[in-house]
Amino acid sequence: MENSLPLRKICCIGAGYVGGPTCSVVAWKCPDIKVTVVDISKERIDAWNSDRLPIYEPGLEEIVKECRGKNLFFTLDVTTGIREADLIFISVNTPTKNFGVGKGRAADLKYIEAAARKIAETTTEPKIVVEKSTVPVRAAESISRILQATAPNVPFQVLSNPEFLAEGTAIKDLLQPDRVLIGGKQSNGGRKAVEALMWVYEHWIPQEKIITTNTWSSELSKLAANAFLAQRISSINAISAICEKTGANVEEVSHAIGRDSRIGSRFLQSSVGFGGSCFQKDVLNLVYLCEALNLPEVGEYWHQVIAMNDFQRRRFAYRIVGKLFNTVTDKKIAIFGFAFKKDTGDTRESSSIYVSKHLLDERAHLAIYDPKVDPKQIEHDLKDPSISEDPARVDRLVTIYSDPYEAAKGSHALVILTEWDEFKDYDYKRIYAHMVKPAFLFDGRLLLDHKQLMKIGFEVDVIGKRVVPYQPQGWPQDSEIP
Repeated sequence: MENSLPLRKICCIGAGYVGGPTCSVVAWKCPDIKVTVVDISKERIDAWNSDRLPIYEPGLEEIVKECRGKNLFFTLDVTTGIREADLIFISVNTPTKNFGVGKGRAADLKYIEAAARKIAETTTEPKIVVEKSTVPVRAAESISRILQATAPNVPFQVLSNPEFLAEGTAIKDLLQPDRVLIGGKQSNGGRKAVEALMWVYEHWIPQEKIITTNTWSSELSKLAANAFLAQRISSINAISAICEKTGANVEEVSHAIGRDSRIGSRFLQSSVGFGGSCFQKDVLNLVYLCEALNLPEVGEYWHQVIAMNDFQRRRFAYRIVGKLFNTVTDKKIAIFGFAFKKDTGDTRESSSIYVSKHLLDERAHLAIYDPKVDPKQIEHDLKDPSISEDPARVDRLVTIYSDPYEAAKGSHALVILTEWDEFKDYDYKRIYAHMVKPAFLFDGRLLLDHKQLMKIGFEVDVIGKRVVPYQPQGWPQDSEIP
């Protein structure tokens, strides 16, 4: 490395939801650093080098276009990217295992291990290796062991630098973070590596927002942060069920408790349930960690966060069936929104997938519209073996639309499952006029003007409050939902 700059070249292994936006912002804010993002997926790299990026994030496209070809590069040449870099981010997928020991809870670290081995096989000079992916506690130790065993003569420093990005606001979160967390070994080499990474972030982030810890504290902080956020959502969703039974309004309850300065208002919006790549995965990872540490009571406590989320999805789907006279068989149900939240095309663990599953189990015909999600992704999600034992039923029962009005035409019910802002601006008189009567609308995101919808003529049902008196009999009550 030249003495004038602590770091001249950065490589990121993994061009996904974390690696792409993170390194784009680093390149934008650090014009003197060459940033190379590598991946083994030609389709993904081609997309990053095209006018249609593989992911949607507000503000991302403008940054990529400004930096790409100058100091930001996307390439399939993994070996050269690693060899030339002073610092390497590992930003690969760490899905929940669906097989073997820890199935359904533990993180699958095969991509982390593969990245570490590739670094070790390629490297002959000192490197700083930074785990950016969400990983179990002590994963950095595993990376260090692989590096040392495979390349014993090359000095490595392994840091933990977890991301705290929310999809839909990733660029804002990168530019104006609440904090940046860096964990490293408590040694001279570890401290120097931490300082080098701090230097990168200090190009645009005040030093007081950069927190340094030991490696294990950094890794656990990421899991704990997401577990706490998921817990808040499940907590208010649990209250929403009580509100519906008692006549309380969950929005009013949320506002009241959110005004308590000890609690705050964020993540207290009741909905059909949380989704995304992180919350469920990280909570289950924490559960598995507790089980491995022989802390079953702690693990069971955190597992209830996931159990409540699953309950909320089932409860909402069963209410749709109950309101539609206890059957949706062969009825057209319009689904508005398939992404797990607005301003992203990501569908991972989206509540829309699970609500759709329950409705498909009842043999409903689904008409799905989402402004950003690729139709192929919707089909892929619904044909997953965990969702459909018979993938052919998706071809029979699911139609994906590019026009929301066509999706709603001839439907018995309209179901809001993603809080896209554009949904608030639709002409619901027009939609109502072309629906089967009585026309039902189920708002799983507390997004729309329910009084106005009822004036139009809709039978409206909403998470967390009573807005219509109609109470069907015969369909399972909340206490009977399995």
